[in-house]
Amino acid sequence: MTRRVFAGAFGQIRLGRAAVAAAACLAVAGPAAAQEAVSADKAPLKLQLNRLEPAGEACRVTMLVDNGRGGALKSYKVDLFAFDTEGVAQKRVAVELGPLPARKTTVKIFEFSGIACPKIGRVLLNDVLACEGDAGGRDACLERTETETKASVPFDR
Repeated sequence: MTRRVFAGAFGQIRLGRAAVAAAACLAVAGPAAAQEAVSADKAPLKLQLNRLEPAGEACRVTMLVDNGRGGALKSYKVDLFAFDTEGVAQKRVAVELGPLPARKTTVKIFEFSGIACPKIGRVLLNDVLACEGDAGGRDACLERTETETKASVPFDR
């Protein structure tokens, strides 16, 4: 069995091959684990306007929230505007989309009250009002939020 001798402040230490290999793995895994934690805070948070459907005098919105690579968020509250087909702001709504589990996609349903779906020409993510659980806070959440649509209207940031 090969032994390596290391001299340090606490005297000489003898290590076998297995111990040297284990120490090398830990030295490599530590930075990788730290990098993974950092990338979870910077991973994109994708909002997809999935569907608009009539609900009486309101327009029901189905929103897909893809946090597939990010960490858990206790709160994720967004400020949305619905514009009519002429581009005029018609409705503003603050929607709590959290809590969001880590590495999970969820579906949230809410309504734009007092506006019919055919009158909506565009939806705007105006701001992120709250973001609890993200290391960078509200501004960092806004920065990493991406929008897309499967509905018949654009969804912009």
